[in-house]
Amino acid sequence: MAHISHKNKLTHSKKCQKTPFLFYPSKELAIPRTNSIMQAVNDLYSLIIFTMTKQDLVNYAAQKAGVTKKDAGAVLDSIIEAITKSLKKGDNVTVTGFGTFRVSKRAARTGVNPRNPGQKIKIPAMKLPAFKAGKSLKDAVR
Repeated sequence: MAHISHKNKLTHSKKCQKTPFLFYPSKELAIPRTNSIMQAVNDLYSLIIFTMTKQDLVNYAAQKAGVTKKDAGAVLDSIIEAITKSLKKGDNVTVTGFGTFRVSKRAARTGVNPRNPGQKIKIPAMKLPAFKAGKSLKDAVR
């Protein structure tokens, strides 16, 4: 029996699911053959509107590298931690061909209070993480 989930994505109930599906945004995508119309709609929906989650990334990395999901998750966590620590120190992190993570500084400014549009508020200066895509990544997306 099909139902609409909280993200408006058509899904099967657990009783009807025979195999789990993982969708990766790559050219190697393979959609399994199915007799279920609802499953086919779900497959197409996932191709059209898809956001890769951290768990999807871990699953993909584990499959491509031939390691366990636990090991792939540990590596991804280490990479994220290293990038975060470098940005906290104010350093840039460059992955050749992929892109550069950097700290962007936003100056203090005066804004408008959304609850009371007549009132001006001071917005403090802040630092924000930023990412600039590298040439290889840009070319791959185009």
